Amino acid sequence: MPQLGFLHGRAWAALLGQLRRPPGAVCIGAVRSHSQVAEATLASQLKPHKEKPNFILKTPKGTRDFSPQQMVVREKILDMVVSCFKRHGAKRLDTPAFELKEMLTERYGEDSGLIYDLKDQGGELLSLRYDLTVPFARYLAMNKVKKMKRYHVGKVWRRESPTIVQGRYREFCQCDFDIAGHFDPMIPDAECLKIMCEILSGLQLGDFLIKMSWKDVRHEMVAKRGLAPEVADRIGDYVQCHGGVSLVEDMLQDPELSRNKQALEGLGDLKLLFDYLTLFGIAEKISFDLSLARGLDYYTGVIYEAVLLQTPAQAGEEPLNVGSVAAGGRYDGLVGMFDPKGHTVPCVGLSIGVERIFSIVEQRMKTFGEKIRTTETQVFVATPQKNFLRERLKLIAELWDAGIKAELMYKNNPKLLTQLHYSEDMGIPLVVIIGEQELKEGFIKLRSVASREEVAIKRENLVAEIQKRLSES
Repeated sequence: MPQLGFLHGRAWAALLGQLRRPPGAVCIGAVRSHSQVAEATLASQLKPHKEKPNFILKTPKGTRDFSPQQMVVREKILDMVVSCFKRHGAKRLDTPAFELKEMLTERYGEDSGLIYDLKDQGGELLSLRYDLTVPFARYLAMNKVKKMKRYHVGKVWRRESPTIVQGRYREFCQCDFDIAGHFDPMIPDAECLKIMCEILSGLQLGDFLIKMSWKDVRHEMVAKRGLAPEVADRIGDYVQCHGGVSLVEDMLQDPELSRNKQALEGLGDLKLLFDYLTLFGIAEKISFDLSLARGLDYYTGVIYEAVLLQTPAQAGEEPLNVGSVAAGGRYDGLVGMFDPKGHTVPCVGLSIGVERIFSIVEQRMKTFGEKIRTTETQVFVATPQKNFLRERLKLIAELWDAGIKAELMYKNNPKLLTQLHYSEDMGIPLVVIIGEQELKEGFIKLRSVASREEVAIKRENLVAEIQKRLSES
């Protein structure tokens, strides 16, 4: 068959290329012979003509592309988040995008119906990961890890109705930080809340408040401390006031509560937490909220979420309702669900709502027309001369080898004005200009794009001068 013959010929060409290639060389590929081209043409003519399918070019519902401008903003947000995680001593972890279906089912309660199932592959029933928490718990149990502080940035998938204006998608990125292990009470919890405050403050999204769920505090006091439900409800009367450390202190002074040992123990833990939060300087950012309900079944203790008190609505900017921008909590029993012997590893963590944060930043960019550089190019190599491509290639190779980020125009004879306009439009700070006169005299012109000033630099000093200017900028 012609197609097989064509492939056979390519295989031989590739083999011959391997045999003739010197050590360390790169094999670019074999050129097809005239007979091979003819065979391929004949094969394409023999195929029946097919109409173009009638479809709409679009991304699947609940997903999106990100332009180079958008990726610059996303990378800045992610860099800030990850740098905070690293500052707190976290190690990076990654897990597969899909898990065995049995690992994910019955871990999310009512939300299990939102899991994306994959078709049977090689006898394994698989599902796309719904979040990064359950895979982390599976990793701890599978590797018998008893203590770990980790962060994980990756995509997750949920089969829910997307609300694009609120930053809700079916495919989205999660940024998680978790502390696993047995530690003294409330120290890891306080650090998670501190991290949440650091990130939201650093992103400058506006004022925010972290709400702690009273429903889960009450559950822990009744189920784990043995507190009588009516005593817990008495505490709940105070919680409706939406307070923090002062609220806990008021409850400790209550005559009815102070006579109950279990109530004092539970309030003591809360008092300890707020003591740590005060030392961290974030106690005023934390508040109880009766309306906050536990979302996922694996949470076993206090949960919390951060909401923007108001989206920055400056002149000409429409308010954007994105809900919570971060959330987290304690899940002490999840690892034990995967361990054959039921050994538990207490865990507490948080997740930053990157997509919702990006929605806020993106809207701000559109409103104020902020210009974003999509490359990090530092130097543009230009020439006013015709037939000077070889010299430009030599020069840019020197810059690349010195670690300088550089570009040139892919034309033999580009116009100088076009090259200079490109440098200005792309925000490239420096341009090196090489021509016939500069080549003869051993000098290169170095141009500042901002000031348009040009100076002549000796060719051998060019790299050092560029590096000096870049370090000063």
